[in-house]
Amino acid sequence: MRKSLIIILTLFVVYGQSFAQIRPNEKLVYAASYNMSGLMTQLAQVSMETSILRTTKKSYLHLSLSAETFSKWDSFFKIRDLYESYVNPVTLKPSLYNRSIYEGGYYKTEKYIFNLDGKSINSTAQVKRFPISKQVVRIGANSVDAVTLIYKLRTVNFNALRVGQVLPMIMIFDDKEFKVYIKYLGVQTISTSVFGRKTCFKLSISANSNKLKGRDRNLIWMTDDARKVPVLIQFSIPVGTGELKLVSER
Repeated sequence: MRKSLIIILTLFVVYGQSFAQIRPNEKLVYAASYNMSGLMTQLAQVSMETSILRTTKKSYLHLSLSAETFSKWDSFFKIRDLYESYVNPVTLKPSLYNRSIYEGGYYKTEKYIFNLDGKSINSTAQVKRFPISKQVVRIGANSVDAVTLIYKLRTVNFNALRVGQVLPMIMIFDDKEFKVYIKYLGVQTISTSVFGRKTCFKLSISANSNKLKGRDRNLIWMTDDARKVPVLIQFSIPVGTGELKLVSER
């Protein structure tokens, strides 16, 4: 009982002050680079956007992430990806998740409807022209989709953490739950193209899957302010390394 209370209090301190930080009508644009023969080469543009969707009964915060290779690289490996989630504007609890990807001839669509019981999703998916698959997937109460996880990370009160402290999160992806571990590495001042010299929270991300490679090699720098804008992301995956740099924001 005492341990459970400590966990609850910790989550309140870390998450409890921050939901208003994700504002609507925000647009962040990144240049995505990949290490090719030892050189970081810009291959694509990644955009993250937020907006409010109002229905007759509810309002949702629409979170979207899109990736598109620059035209000169399309013949090499064309990417047209869209990930989007519709969440509660206050709690960031997801209601609907859509994924539509085209990557070098491979394409897939996917939709999750998060059920009100908080214990399952209705999943619909199609790979290329194969038959559509539908299933009910059991999930934990705190599981979120990939897009929501990115934005939820921006709600963390890092000032309440000690250096080296790890926060666990659970992500549902390809109908499977993955434990994602966020390690707080402290504060670092870096050069950015948008904000100039900027003090940032530095984080390391790892997961219980083979999608990410190495220890403390998947890093995020987010501005040390109320918005916590990701300005630099470095990643290491089985097929190589790369980075995303913020080039514009509004």
